[in-house]
Amino acid sequence: MRANSSDGTTSSARTPGNGFPAILRAAAAVALVAGGIGSEGLMLYASRHNNSWILRGLFTLWVLAPFVALARAHASRRAGFSVVTLVIALISLAIYGEVALGPPMAKVGSVFLVVPLVSWLPIAVVVLRTRFGSGKNP
Repeated sequence: MRANSSDGTTSSARTPGNGFPAILRAAAAVALVAGGIGSEGLMLYASRHNNSWILRGLFTLWVLAPFVALARAHASRRAGFSVVTLVIALISLAIYGEVALGPPMAKVGSVFLVVPLVSWLPIAVVVLRTRFGSGKNP
């Protein structure tokens, strides 16, 4: 609903119940950017001793893929995508941070393969629930 203000411009009507979805969406947008950039930075830091630019490029695409999918889905304005975005961004950063900045480990690359793979599961659940659960086409 739009309301005209005293200067002739229109603004969204403010009702007590519509603040939380906007805050959730804004937090998800910040988490999406921070999660994508942070995950990529931590992956590059963890692979700093790897001289294969092709392998680093493939890892870059794989680590960023869930964030790109979430960015595309974020435009749908569904609360489920905002929650999934927050969860995936925070968990990814926590895991990648532990691997990249924690004690040295053998085979750190496997973490950067598994986390994006597991990230696709909640994304798929929300996409399927949005598409088939509401009874409407998106």
